[in-house]
Amino acid sequence: MSLETTLGVGALVVLLSVVAVRASVRIGLPSLLLYLGIGMLLGESVLGFQFQNASLTESLGLAALVLILTEGGLSTRWSYVRPALGIGISLSTLAVAVSIGVAGSALHLLLGLDWRTAFLWGAVLSSTDAAAVFSVLRGVGVIPKLAGALELESGLNDAPVVIAVVLLASPGPLPWWSPLVVPYQLAVGAAVGAALGFGGAWALRRAALPSTGLYPLAALAVCVLGYATGQSLHASGFLATYLAALILGNSHLPHRGGVLSFAEGTGWLAQIGLFVLLGLYASPGALGHAVLPALVAAAVLLLLARPLSVVVAMLPFRTPWREQVFLSWSGLRGAVPIVLALIPLTRDPGNPRARLLVDVVLVMVVLLTLLQGTTLPWVARLLGVSHAGEPAEIEVDAAPLDELSADLLQVRVPLGSKLHGVYLRELRLPPGASVSLVVRNGASFTPELDTRLRERDQFLVVTTAQMRERAEQRIRAVDRAGRLARWRGETGK
Repeated sequence: MSLETTLGVGALVVLLSVVAVRASVRIGLPSLLLYLGIGMLLGESVLGFQFQNASLTESLGLAALVLILTEGGLSTRWSYVRPALGIGISLSTLAVAVSIGVAGSALHLLLGLDWRTAFLWGAVLSSTDAAAVFSVLRGVGVIPKLAGALELESGLNDAPVVIAVVLLASPGPLPWWSPLVVPYQLAVGAAVGAALGFGGAWALRRAALPSTGLYPLAALAVCVLGYATGQSLHASGFLATYLAALILGNSHLPHRGGVLSFAEGTGWLAQIGLFVLLGLYASPGALGHAVLPALVAAAVLLLLARPLSVVVAMLPFRTPWREQVFLSWSGLRGAVPIVLALIPLTRDPGNPRARLLVDVVLVMVVLLTLLQGTTLPWVARLLGVSHAGEPAEIEVDAAPLDELSADLLQVRVPLGSKLHGVYLRELRLPPGASVSLVVRNGASFTPELDTRLRERDQFLVVTTAQMRERAEQRIRAVDRAGRLARWRGETGK
């Protein structure tokens, strides 16, 4: 196709996918299925676009996953996931190992696969999908501990799964030192991500960039650099990316709101491009032979491997059975297993079972997404693990005033916030911080001490650089616990 045709088709696909997001919310269907449908509509079976390049699909898929993990890490608040840190790590490591073992053994017995191929299939199927979890789970209203654990799992479990898939897909016998590869790659990947995250946050706080639009670009570049650096050191680039993004997202970055908005848009674009590409690569007419193995794999995963892996992973924790059932049901699959299934195909393109794996995973992802994605809100309510109507977290954006050694905080009061009805004098901001402007119903005014805040208000706080953190903590504390925050033990941290 010519350049103008390619750009035109790409723009139309993005616009159609954006509209599909609204449609998916209305009908309760995960948007990734609509993106896959758009790709299949463009493909050889309908409109006739030919695309069967497995190697390019794998490369573009991995690049999209890096951007999705970046968005997930940047938008995840540490205070939100910290209580679930142990559970999230256990789900992303111990549960992965158990899932590979259980799924591989079951598929060996039920489908007649040799042991190595069966464990390869088990590894491909064992990773939950960050895009599916971030897009579906955040609209369910699950209690913070479970939501934080699932977000951590989906962000962290790609790393060990990719290592397992690459090892099992490599030709020839596994070397004796294969078990040592996993801790090395995870340790070095974590070190790279932490170094770039803390280093990038330090540099961005001190860099007086000439345009606010450069801060989101710089933050995104730091996270992508984490993947490139990790991979170049033969370590886990995915883990480096997610940790760098998690650290950056929870640092006091200049124009943090702009960084998160840019990352969210980039994440949506990556999701759209990834699922449309996978739908374009798929051949719907050739998927018939994969339906039966996909049904078997889905049943093994949903009824055996996932529940057992959750039970084993939760042994060190006192997790109620209701929460364990929800964790078992919410192991959402999406693009990650499909992209991972392409790795064996690109390493051994002549192997018919490698192509079968791709088709099986594609069919299985559609089946499980239809089943789990559409029923997840109902299951959460049935098990009593959702908080419908929970107020959104307050948004606090910051911009440095370098020449004045000060910061400007822009605060948006969400619906349900306990800032509603609080007098400005009751905020009790630290010395050196004060509210300078309030915007209400599109009109701005200079407030007095007896001005009361309302839902949907926006207000500006000017604070010295030294008091910036204390001022933000105080605002968040009042948002959560009201004017009596400190007496109730809420500090906003």
